[in-house]
Amino acid sequence: MTDIEYLDCAEHVLRAVEASCDRINDQSDADIDNQRVGGMITLMFQNQSQIIINLQKPLHEIWLAARSGGYHYKFNGQHWMDTKGQGEFFTSLSQYASAQSGRALIFNS
Repeated sequence: MTDIEYLDCAEHVLRAVEASCDRINDQSDADIDNQRVGGMITLMFQNQSQIIINLQKPLHEIWLAARSGGYHYKFNGQHWMDTKGQGEFFTSLSQYASAQSGRALIFNS
Protein backbone atom coordinates (compact mmCIF):
# COMPACT_ATOMS: atom_id res chain seq x y z
CA MET A 1 0.00 0.00 0.00
CA THR A 2 1.37 3.40 -0.93
CA ASP A 3 1.24 6.39 1.40
CA ILE A 4 -1.52 7.95 -0.72
CA GLU A 5 -3.59 4.74 -0.68
CA TYR A 6 -3.16 4.51 3.08
CA LEU A 7 -4.27 8.11 3.60
CA ASP A 8 -7.34 7.59 1.39
CA CYS A 9 -8.39 4.43 3.26
CA ALA A 10 -7.63 5.87 6.69
CA GLU A 11 -9.47 9.11 5.93
CA HIS A 12 -12.52 7.04 5.02
CA VAL A 13 -12.38 5.45 8.49
CA LEU A 14 -12.19 8.81 10.26
CA ARG A 15 -15.11 10.20 8.24
CA ALA A 16 -17.12 7.04 9.00
CA VAL A 17 -16.44 7.42 12.74
CA GLU A 18 -17.64 11.03 12.60
CA ALA A 19 -20.75 10.04 10.62
CA SER A 20 -21.49 7.21 13.07
CA CYS A 21 -21.27 9.67 15.99
CA ASP A 22 -23.70 12.00 14.22
CA ARG A 23 -26.11 9.11 13.53
CA ILE A 24 -25.89 7.81 17.11
CA ASN A 25 -26.48 11.30 18.51
CA ASP A 26 -29.47 11.86 16.19
CA GLN A 27 -31.08 8.50 16.99
CA SER A 28 -30.45 8.30 20.73
CA ASP A 29 -29.59 10.31 23.81
CA ALA A 30 -26.01 8.98 23.84
CA ASP A 31 -24.51 12.47 23.30
CA ILE A 32 -21.06 11.50 22.06
CA ASP A 33 -18.85 14.56 21.67
CA ASN A 34 -16.35 14.00 18.87
CA GLN A 35 -13.50 16.35 18.14
CA ARG A 36 -11.16 15.97 15.23
CA VAL A 37 -7.74 17.52 14.91
CA GLY A 38 -5.91 16.41 11.76
CA GLY A 39 -5.57 12.64 11.85
CA MET A 40 -6.94 12.23 15.37
CA ILE A 41 -10.48 11.95 16.70
CA THR A 42 -11.35 12.09 20.38
CA LEU A 43 -14.71 10.63 21.40
CA MET A 44 -15.96 11.81 24.79
CA PHE A 45 -18.91 10.14 26.47
CA GLN A 46 -21.33 11.56 29.05
CA ASN A 47 -19.34 9.92 31.88
CA GLN A 48 -16.26 11.86 30.67
CA SER A 49 -14.44 8.71 29.49
CA GLN A 50 -12.70 8.96 26.13
CA ILE A 51 -11.67 6.91 23.15
CA ILE A 52 -8.91 8.29 20.97
CA ILE A 53 -8.41 7.22 17.36
CA ASN A 54 -5.36 8.40 15.48
CA LEU A 55 -3.49 7.69 12.29
CA GLN A 56 0.02 6.30 12.42
CA LYS A 57 1.19 7.32 8.97
CA PRO A 58 4.73 5.84 9.04
CA LEU A 59 3.33 2.41 9.97
CA HIS A 60 0.19 2.63 7.80
CA GLU A 61 -1.90 1.83 10.87
CA ILE A 62 -4.82 3.26 12.81
CA TRP A 63 -4.44 3.24 16.58
CA LEU A 64 -7.32 3.18 19.04
CA ALA A 65 -6.95 3.93 22.76
CA ALA A 66 -9.82 2.97 25.08
CA ARG A 67 -10.18 2.17 28.77
CA SER A 68 -9.54 -1.47 27.93
CA GLY A 69 -6.18 -0.73 26.28
CA GLY A 70 -4.44 0.33 23.10
CA TYR A 71 -5.03 -1.36 19.77
CA HIS A 72 -3.35 -1.19 16.36
CA TYR A 73 -5.21 -1.82 13.09
CA LYS A 74 -3.77 -2.51 9.66
CA PHE A 75 -5.67 -2.64 6.37
CA ASN A 76 -5.81 -6.15 4.86
CA GLY A 77 -7.27 -5.08 1.51
CA GLN A 78 -10.88 -5.20 2.74
CA HIS A 79 -10.97 -4.35 6.46
CA TRP A 80 -8.91 -2.69 9.16
CA MET A 81 -7.88 -5.62 11.38
CA ASP A 82 -6.22 -5.65 14.79
CA THR A 83 -2.55 -6.58 14.45
CA LYS A 84 -2.86 -9.03 17.37
CA GLY A 85 -5.93 -10.80 16.00
CA GLN A 86 -8.52 -9.04 18.18
CA GLY A 87 -10.93 -8.29 15.33
CA GLU A 88 -12.11 -5.65 12.87
CA PHE A 89 -11.89 -1.93 13.68
CA PHE A 90 -15.58 -0.94 13.61
CA THR A 91 -16.68 -4.06 15.49
CA SER A 92 -14.06 -3.37 18.16
CA LEU A 93 -14.89 0.34 18.35
CA SER A 94 -18.57 -0.54 18.86
CA GLN A 95 -17.62 -2.94 21.66
CA TYR A 96 -15.29 -0.51 23.45
CA ALA A 97 -17.65 2.47 23.06
CA SER A 98 -20.57 0.42 24.36
CA ALA A 99 -18.57 -0.71 27.39
CA GLN A 100 -17.44 2.82 28.19
CA SER A 101 -20.79 4.51 27.64
CA GLY A 102 -22.93 1.85 29.31
CA ARG A 103 -25.25 1.57 26.30
CA ALA A 104 -25.24 -0.36 23.02
CA LEU A 105 -23.52 1.75 20.35
CA ILE A 106 -22.89 0.65 16.79
CA PHE A 107 -20.20 2.22 14.63
CA ASN A 108 -19.93 1.19 10.99
CA SER A 109 -18.09 2.02 7.83
